[in-house]
Amino acid sequence: MIICIDVGNTNIKCAIFEGETLRLSFRVATDLKKTSDEYGIQLIEMLAFNKINKEEITGGIFSSVVPSLDYTISHMLKVYLGISPKEVGPGLKTGLQMKADNAKEVGADRVVNNVAALKKYGGGKPMIVVDFGTATTFNVISAEGAFIGGVIAPGIKGSLDSLVSGTAKLPRVEIEAPRSVIATNTVTNMQAGIVFGFAGLVEYIVKKIKKELKTRDAVTIATGGFSEVMARETDCIDIVDKMLTLDGLRYLYDLNSLEEGK
Repeated sequence: MIICIDVGNTNIKCAIFEGETLRLSFRVATDLKKTSDEYGIQLIEMLAFNKINKEEITGGIFSSVVPSLDYTISHMLKVYLGISPKEVGPGLKTGLQMKADNAKEVGADRVVNNVAALKKYGGGKPMIVVDFGTATTFNVISAEGAFIGGVIAPGIKGSLDSLVSGTAKLPRVEIEAPRSVIATNTVTNMQAGIVFGFAGLVEYIVKKIKKELKTRDAVTIATGGFSEVMARETDCIDIVDKMLTLDGLRYLYDLNSLEEGK
């Protein structure tokens, strides 16, 4: 078994795979103040609760967009699972063609999502991979399988947080679509603005990308916490895959283990 960890700005997502079979997935809040021991205890307790023997986990890989947690996660895996994890970054083989101006600037999560999209859905058509995380990212993959660029927009939750913290009387609300865009109370007014507003953002950006690609056949894949909400409110999302990043990490672990002859 292997462990795959995606360290995001808001959540840390973890998965345990036995071959291609997902044995366990869970997430914990990203906390810069937590030590490797605190994260390690959470991990061991989660494994024990799900009756997974930590001794059976023989390898691991993680991606991170929070550099200050890189050592914490790596050290935690060494101490609590006895493994030296692979890290998505320079030196790790991905098989992904990068045509961005500076490949080193591209976030590890975006690289992993692109690898997974190509592995799971690649078929000679361009792809647009939209990740609804702390930021909303759009990754554009050419028909030849190269990452050619994309878009970074504000995240849905962060936009709501900004709205609430920047006003004196607006409450915190659940991120879900109201019945009508013509909302009749404060809560549904806010929900309409956030959900339908972001639906419009997604529709317009995807439309612009397809126009620049000169094709209507690009496959749009959505992942991340709010992917299902957005898929219900837009007509441009073809596939929702909330396991995309973790599956990508598994592919990269297998690829690099094969390269190392393990």
